[in-house]
Amino acid sequence: MATVSIAVSGGTNIREGAMTTHANHVRHRRTIHDGLHPFVYRTIVALTIWLVLSVWVFFDRGAYVGLTLAMITVFFVIITGIPLLIWKTWQHNAPREETRTLKESFDAWASQNFATWTGALSGREAAMQILLPLAAVSIGMTIFGLVFYFDVPHLG
Repeated sequence: MATVSIAVSGGTNIREGAMTTHANHVRHRRTIHDGLHPFVYRTIVALTIWLVLSVWVFFDRGAYVGLTLAMITVFFVIITGIPLLIWKTWQHNAPREETRTLKESFDAWASQNFATWTGALSGREAAMQILLPLAAVSIGMTIFGLVFYFDVPHLG
C-alpha cells in the first residue's frame, strides 16, 4: 500500500493510505432494533397467500385434489399461525415499554440497524434476507404452475 504525505498548514505532515482496503468510518449512534417492522410481517402473509393461491389455481387437477389442497392449506396455516401466536402472546405478556407503540415508517426502520445473532445488519438488508426465500418460492411456484398448466394436457 502506498502512503501519501499531505502538508497541512502549520508544517505538519499527515500520512494517509492512498489505497486503503478499509474505510475509516466515523461511528454514528444508530438505534438497533430486534423486532421486525409490521410491513415485513404483512409481506410474509401476502407472499404465503400468493403461494397457496398459485398452488390452488394451477394444481387443481387429479384424483385426490381435494385432499391435496386441504393438506397444503393446513400446512401454510400452521406455518403462518405459529409465529403469529408467538408474537401475540409476547405482545400480551411483555411490559408496556417493550412493546412497539411508536409508528415509524418502513424507510426509517430500514435505515436503522437490526440485531441478529451474528451481528447487526441494516434493516433493509435484514428484510431482504427474510423475504427473499419466500418471494423466490412464490414466484417460482407460479412459474412452475403456469408451465404445468399450459404444457400438461388437461386431466379429466
